[in-house]
Amino acid sequence: MSIYDYTFKAQDGSEVSMEQYKGKVLLIVNTATGCGFTPQYAPLQELYTAHHDDGLEILDFPCNQFMNQAPGSDEEIHTFCTGRFGITFPQFSKIDVNGENAAPLYKYLTSETRFAGFSGPMGLILKPIVSKMDPDYKNNGNIKWNFTKFLVNREGEIVARFEPTEDMKVVTKKVEEIL
Repeated sequence: MSIYDYTFKAQDGSEVSMEQYKGKVLLIVNTATGCGFTPQYAPLQELYTAHHDDGLEILDFPCNQFMNQAPGSDEEIHTFCTGRFGITFPQFSKIDVNGENAAPLYKYLTSETRFAGFSGPMGLILKPIVSKMDPDYKNNGNIKWNFTKFLVNREGEIVARFEPTEDMKVVTKKVEEIL
């Protein structure tokens, strides 16, 4: 299967096909509004503003699987993100990214990648939390936390996975390299 074979729900409940993003560079991210990484919305919006006209799309999938950090409705989450961070990139209906009810797109993304490792001070905080949730976390592709990012090139190939602790400057540089 290809990344373009998947569909998901828009905030209004309509089906969205990945097919509409063919030929674009994609940064796919699972997000939460009450997370220590929530401030990453600001650099994500900056990246989107700078490069949307160059063919970048950021696809935002709110997820409440990590300590209930996205408890609101789709509308509440969207209102928070647009009001606080001014996001203009597409934000979709809340999904699960792991487990039995994981969105098929995320099952694909996690089956094609592996955990890239935590870094920095936030990595030190996350390691014991994540290891309790998944003792084998280092050896599988499951999403470990909010704001995990997947970079997909114009041909639909996953070219990078960024854990939430990765510096957004590194993410931006990689996105700019493939644009």
